[in-house]
Amino acid sequence: MQKAFYYSFIIPVYNRPQEIKELLESFLKLDFNENFEIVIIEDGSSETSEEIISRFRTKLHISYYKKENTGPGDSRNFGMKKAKGNYFIILDSDCIIPRHYLKTINNFLQNNYTDCFGGADAADIDFLPIQKAINYTMTSFLTTGGIRGSKKSVTKFEPRSFNMGISKEVFLKTKGFAKIHPGEDPDLSQRIIKAGFKTVFIPNAFVYHKRRISWEKYYIQVKKFGLVRPILNKWHPNASKLTFWFPSFFVVFNFVSVIGALIYDLITLTPLLIYIGIIFFDSAFKNKSLKIGFLSVYAVFIQFFGYGLAFLKSYYFIHLLKRVPEKQFSNLFFD
Repeated sequence: MQKAFYYSFIIPVYNRPQEIKELLESFLKLDFNENFEIVIIEDGSSETSEEIISRFRTKLHISYYKKENTGPGDSRNFGMKKAKGNYFIILDSDCIIPRHYLKTINNFLQNNYTDCFGGADAADIDFLPIQKAINYTMTSFLTTGGIRGSKKSVTKFEPRSFNMGISKEVFLKTKGFAKIHPGEDPDLSQRIIKAGFKTVFIPNAFVYHKRRISWEKYYIQVKKFGLVRPILNKWHPNASKLTFWFPSFFVVFNFVSVIGALIYDLITLTPLLIYIGIIFFDSAFKNKSLKIGFLSVYAVFIQFFGYGLAFLKSYYFIHLLKRVPEKQFSNLFFD
């Protein structure tokens, strides 16, 4: 028997009206255009999306709320409390959904019901080269081990909040997202699993994720990811993986390779150069662009050094010195 789903899309936004415009335009193109609402939460923005949203009110079922800035996690909780649906789909404002997105999810849940799912992110053909390079670096098995979603991660998957679904029952049981940011999504995923629910990866339920459009913003983002991970490992030790150490190993490996080349022989650079070459050719082939291949190499170094050094710093304070995360890294927590 078919289950009766009413989907509530939960979308926090902060000073990004143009992104909301593009996301809402993609909703109009869905091939599954019933049984859903869109809940948009303005998280203390100085540049609101109100005027943009007003253009879509006659075409889409939209609820729009303004609130003070309390972070994306708390804003999603706010939206889920206001939502009318029995299943919540959480998106970032910088995403665009493909035509088949909701139909793919509905078909999957009808045949393989789960209380929590996640999907992958991809780069649309119209994205800028820097966005495609960053998307490659964030999603490639060669750089992140595929932890952000692949066909090999169908079960025991930690959904990310740019593309994540949870049942109303899960929200009521877990109380939703914590006030850490970033890191609120893997934290919730672990608490969902601990509460006895199942998480899965839905193949083909991807979104186009625009991400950062400057190297500086990207560096700040991955640095925060590195600071957060040792905190999450402390909270959820069973979820700790060797993969999370890889960027730090890469940083050390770089220093050893360079020092070895300076005091011994240039041949010590060979493993590093081989890895760089693999990244370049893999990205260039997948993106059909030599330019994106070069940019992907640059993105790898930004990601690994930003994340890797921040990870080591956080590990030192949180795991070795036993500092309280909320006090040591107060900028990662909302009141």
